Amino acid sequence: MTATTAADRRAALDRAARLRQLSETDRDILRIAQDPQFSRWLAQITAIGGCAHPIHLTGSTTTRDGATGEILHHYDTRNEPGERLLVRCRNRRATVCAPCSRLYAGDTFHLVRAGLLGGKNVPTDVRDHPRLFVTLTAPSFGPVHRTTRDGDRCRPRRDADRCDHDRPLGCPATHDATDPLIGQPLCPACYDYPTHVLWHAHAGRLWKAFTDNLYNHLAARTGRTRTGLRRAVRISYAKVAEYQKRAAVHVHAVVRLDGAAGPGDPPPAWASAEDLTAAVRTAAAAVHMRTPYSRVLGEHTLRWGSQIDVRPLRAFGGHEGLADDAVAAYVAKYVTKGATGAATGLDHPINGPDDIPTGRLSPHVRTLVHACWRLGGLPELEAIRLRSWAHTLGYRGHVLTKSRVYSTTYATLRADRAQHQRAGASPDPTATPGAISEKHWRYIASGHSPGASLIAAGIAEDLAINRELAREERHLHAERKGDA
Repeated sequence: MTATTAADRRAALDRAARLRQLSETDRDILRIAQDPQFSRWLAQITAIGGCAHPIHLTGSTTTRDGATGEILHHYDTRNEPGERLLVRCRNRRATVCAPCSRLYAGDTFHLVRAGLLGGKNVPTDVRDHPRLFVTLTAPSFGPVHRTTRDGDRCRPRRDADRCDHDRPLGCPATHDATDPLIGQPLCPACYDYPTHVLWHAHAGRLWKAFTDNLYNHLAARTGRTRTGLRRAVRISYAKVAEYQKRAAVHVHAVVRLDGAAGPGDPPPAWASAEDLTAAVRTAAAAVHMRTPYSRVLGEHTLRWGSQIDVRPLRAFGGHEGLADDAVAAYVAKYVTKGATGAATGLDHPINGPDDIPTGRLSPHVRTLVHACWRLGGLPELEAIRLRSWAHTLGYRGHVLTKSRVYSTTYATLRADRAQHQRAGASPDPTATPGAISEKHWRYIASGHSPGASLIAAGIAEDLAINRELAREERHLHAERKGDA
């Protein structure tokens, strides 16, 4: 045993004193960097793209030859840093995890684009099918402040009338897009918060009623019977939900008209984009739905808003309508928006009114969250689970949904990406014919320590810069090739 001298002890005390002067994050970075397995930990973080909130798993996978029982491959986390493997969180929200949201946006772009231009097992002939970009909005639940342009006033009125709560019915001010008043009610006491959250809770059913109506109205428009039309055409779609400034959802959808067999089957010549456009407008206007009766709220009639936008889509060099790639990029960009970043809710469920933050939410959004919680306690509304979806203001379901045969799936796109990443690597033993895999995995934690979070953010930034440089290099190469 080596004896320590007084100088050694003083040096150790000095180091400890200097460490205490560092922040918690700096001390954590030093701890991670001094770990003997730091390089392997760094490789794991790089492999998951600098994920901001990784999942920690422990366990093993053993692959055997199905005939002989010979072990072809064995992986165990016992030799990993902390005896754990880090995997991506796969959260779509950029406010939660920017690296994973980038992948989600890329997958969404390819999913939507494939349904417009083909690819990913979708025939390229779909670009010749009638295709529309449709926007359906929520109705008014009360007047709100709006963005103004060119000196226009928000809500001008000739009179000075006031509501029952002694608030003015108009607003003579001008508001730019950064004004915090945008989307806030002129009178919160007059605003119909119960109907707002009930409309959100039934938005999925409203969309279903719209698509059902669309077949019926297209049949009437083209002089076909409903049964005959359904045997001749299929309506495919991909839709995304977006919160407006007033915290009400509106729906953007790509709607495509196929033959009865799907994207590989062209629609009949009599099924035109003009007829589909007219049918979309009348079908949306005809939707009416009643909420369950409540002794507290009564019964409400729900419908789509009067503002309906329908635009044809064009492929590549056409001149009429919106460009397909632009629509796919818009949808992909939206799905990564976090609720908190858009000031339209929370990125996580709540367990009670005390979980509702006071600083990050506007009074309007906070009132909507409270309305969800209050109405969710009514027995007659229990089935729509308003409390479970209070963080999204009552809106339920995925931010992007599609019909069954619109295009590819997220699972297929992820599998294709994994296969591409394995290209050039050692052969996958699980792909051996007759191989049997035994998997034993368990969740143990999630997230990063303060120091690890900072290192992961740096890795994610480096990877983003590298992607941008590679993109610029490809662009320059294409330009040089074109000049040649």
